[in-house]
Parts: sequence; structure tokens; C-alpha cells
Amino acid sequence: MKEYTKYIIKKKSTVKDALIQLNNLSGDIQTLFVLDDSNKLLGTLTDGDIRRGLISGTELSDKIDKVFETGFRFVYKDKENVHEIKKFREQGVSLLPCLDDTNTLVEVYNLKERRNILPIDAILMAGGKGMRLRPLTENIPKPLLNVGDKPIIDYNIDNLIKYGIKNIHITVNYLGDQIIDHFKEAKDGIRINCIREPEFLGTMGSVKFVKGLEHDYTLVMNSDLFTNIDYEDFLNYFLLNDADMAVAAVPYSVNIPYGIFDLDGGNVKSVLEKPSYNYYVNAGIYIFKSELLKLIPDNTFYDATDFIKTLIKNKYSVVRYPLIGYWIDIGKHEDYNKVQDIARHLEHRKTIL
Repeated sequence: MKEYTKYIIKKKSTVKDALIQLNNLSGDIQTLFVLDDSNKLLGTLTDGDIRRGLISGTELSDKIDKVFETGFRFVYKDKENVHEIKKFREQGVSLLPCLDDTNTLVEVYNLKERRNILPIDAILMAGGKGMRLRPLTENIPKPLLNVGDKPIIDYNIDNLIKYGIKNIHITVNYLGDQIIDHFKEAKDGIRINCIREPEFLGTMGSVKFVKGLEHDYTLVMNSDLFTNIDYEDFLNYFLLNDADMAVAAVPYSVNIPYGIFDLDGGNVKSVLEKPSYNYYVNAGIYIFKSELLKLIPDNTFYDATDFIKTLIKNKYSVVRYPLIGYWIDIGKHEDYNKVQDIARHLEHRKTIL
């Protein structure tokens, strides 16, 4: 049974039927979607609509077509709805119906649980050995190391699901059976697809083994990152820049504690006193057009940086997305200890809010 069935009511129902159904939604979102016998969406109904109808003389035994609203907001399936869904969420819409081209209801998006429904496939790379975290990773793959009360990779999966991404893949290698077993059950109704790479093929080479991509855009990321990146903003940035690829980047400053010389050959032109240089570094999160996967060579060790260089060489548009929020690449023991502190802080914030 589809999870949104509880929000459905048929046109032939009475006002009393609607009140009973709304009462059963106590503690939930108090909205019903009115369908005809062909499951076409006719309108929406709330307890406020019924209350106004009763005040105007509607009887409990009357059909709900006397009280439901026909001016509802919706999106169409398989359309580019990212901006529309964002707008509706900001307007306070909690439940958003999704229709096909015959106005038949095919899905209901809960915008209390999902920030958006992003039309992208996600691939998490989880095949590395995590050598710098030994001995922690001798018997456990790094993505399954706990941060707080759950594995590192689960933070990333949960964040993807929060943005309505349903087609999620994980490429595995080192101790891959443990990751496959970890995701043998669906997570929040989403089936996670694990793919085993036959050998270590770098941070992008394994992506070619993923089959069944459904969308025009693909997101690829390292599975051992600890970040609250806004995927909606990331995709919007990519689309607004009409890019072929967007690379998430975090600011990085280099402070030199000495005076340095600006030279012209052997001649000192000036002295720069304790200069600072600001850069952006690769965050290991990428969005690109799915058709570009054809440029990744088969069965070849190939890193994400190789992919970026290939795109630039072939005159594709690669843009930098400035990542706002926290981001930690859990590569060393000090990184792992740092994210434990952040996770404890975030959990504490949840308990007091």
C-alpha cells in the first residue's frame, strides 16, 4: 500500500466520512486529496474547509463536493520541478500532489519530511581501504565506522533521502560484504543498490559499473565525508550556470608566518609580511550530466580529478560550487575525533530544540 493512501478520499464520500478520516490523521498533516473514480485529482479538503461549510449550512450527510477546494497546488511527474517544489515549501505547503499528464494522482510529496524531490541519481564511492585510519579499519570498512550513534555513510544516505533522492547506488570493494549486508534492508522505503568493483579503480573508475541510472544528472561523492551540504542549492547552482559539471569546494587558507620576498630574478622587488593565500579545495562531491559518463574509460584506474581534467580538456563547462556549512573529509584519526565532537554537539542541539 502506498504511504500516501491515508490522505486520499473519494468524491462520493460524505462530510462525516471526511471528518472521521481527518480525525484518524490526528498528529499528522490534516489534508485530504479528493479523487474521482479514475483517481484524477479534483481538489483538497481540510477541517477548515468543512468548518466553513457547516457554518454555511452544509450537512454531515452531504457529499464533500460542497466543501472541498479546487484551487490546489501541484507538480507534474517527470518535469523539472526543483524550483517549483522549493517555492511551494517556502510558502508553507506540507503535502504536494504529483500528477501525470491526465491529472491522475501518482504520488504525494511530504515536504515536512523531504526538502525537495531532486531529479538526480546518487552514487557513493565506498571502496577505499582507509589506510590512514588503521587499526580502526583493519576489520571494518571506513564508511561503517560509527560517528555518534550511526555509521559515517548513513549520515550521507539520510541527507540524500531528505532531498528526495530515490535512486541511490554505492560502489564497494574493501570489506564490501559488510556494506552490502548493512544495506540489505530498505532505508526509509528506499532500496540502496550496492555494486562491487572488480578491482580498485580510483574515485571515479568504479562509477562505470553502475547500471540503471534514471535521470539526466548524476551526483557522485565520497561516502566518508561528514557534511551538511544543501543538495537542492547545489543542483540549482549547477542548473543556473548551465554547466556540464559542478564541483563542490571548500575554502582553504594558507598563512605564512614569515615575511616573503617578491623576486624578479635575483632582485628583491618588495617584501610581503606574513601573507595569507585563500584557495578552494575539492570537497569530493560532484554533479554532472549523466551522458558524460561515456568519457570515463572502462576498467581503468581513474580518479575524479582525471575526470575533471578530461572535461576541461574537451571544452566542457566545469564550475566551482562554494560549499557553505560544515565539511570534514575523515581521512586521519584527528578528523575522526573531530567529527565525533560535532556529532555529539548536533545530537545535543536536537534534544534541546
